[in-house]
Amino acid sequence: MSKPNQTLGEFIIENQTSFKYTSGELSRLLNSIRLAAKVVNHEVNKAGLVDIIGNAGDTNIQGEDQQKLDVYANEKFIQTLTKRNIVCGIASEEEDDFIAINSQDENNQNKYIVLIDPLDGSSNIDVNVSVGTIFSIYRRVTPLGTPVTLEDFLQKGSAQVAAGYVVYGTSTMLVYTTGDGVNGFTLNPAIGSYYLSHPNMQFPADGNIYSVNEGNYSDFPVGIKKYIKYCQEDEGERPYTSRYIGSLVSDFHRNMIKGGIYMYPKSSKNPKGKLRLLYECNPMAFIAEQANGKASDGFTRIMDIVPTELHERVPFICGSVNMVEKAEEFMRNEEL
Repeated sequence: MSKPNQTLGEFIIENQTSFKYTSGELSRLLNSIRLAAKVVNHEVNKAGLVDIIGNAGDTNIQGEDQQKLDVYANEKFIQTLTKRNIVCGIASEEEDDFIAINSQDENNQNKYIVLIDPLDGSSNIDVNVSVGTIFSIYRRVTPLGTPVTLEDFLQKGSAQVAAGYVVYGTSTMLVYTTGDGVNGFTLNPAIGSYYLSHPNMQFPADGNIYSVNEGNYSDFPVGIKKYIKYCQEDEGERPYTSRYIGSLVSDFHRNMIKGGIYMYPKSSKNPKGKLRLLYECNPMAFIAEQANGKASDGFTRIMDIVPTELHERVPFICGSVNMVEKAEEFMRNEEL
């Protein structure tokens, strides 16, 4: 039960019983993510004043240039989660392989793994536009006390026990679910605490915003092209408004509040899609479904996809149910 002026810590403790694996460990894990997010938020807010913006000079496993804040956020989340002895494994979008924690300790009974995109939309930092962090939590499937393996990380999204994101914007918000609805908490920077500001967040069934990089229009599948034209038609509640920030967290957050659809389909440049199934699509799909939204690759429920590799990419369509289903209808019609 949410209460006015309730802190994130109080909310986590009071709602432990709604989580089917209640043991206190998940609460400690969420608190660790909260702490790391505050540290990253502090550094994000200093961007431009210190030498933290721009290219770090390296590339990640996907061959993308790493920003300095990518590296910083990645280090802070890994350090925080590792030092507090809560998880048995971590996988990050910025790392080539997963990280096993205390893997040789037979007394290590930690049962959770975390997959994380430490700084989504980091290229926006240079121009002072909102960025975010995305996280996903699973229970390991291999025996306790043994080193984690790739099998622990290659689980379907439907096996997630918690997921969330932090948006670093005009205010900093942490939004998460443990499978019992979605709640948002806003950071009060004066005292460093998150307060419940958006209880029981839900996507409107319909919306009037579509979010897609239309610069890639010529490379999109025919079904997506036709859906975009549908969004632009002057008929009924349309034309819809086009809004695209270029940060999944920011676009998703706006659409959940106002109603809308986010699309990053496959293209001739990215035939398998661009977004990562494990670090971006699965956690956002879990949040969307818990907020009465929908997430799909255009044909299949995102959380039903069985991952085959750590950095797998998939097409991603997510948002208000009626809008996603209309986009799926255009996709199916082109397959006939």
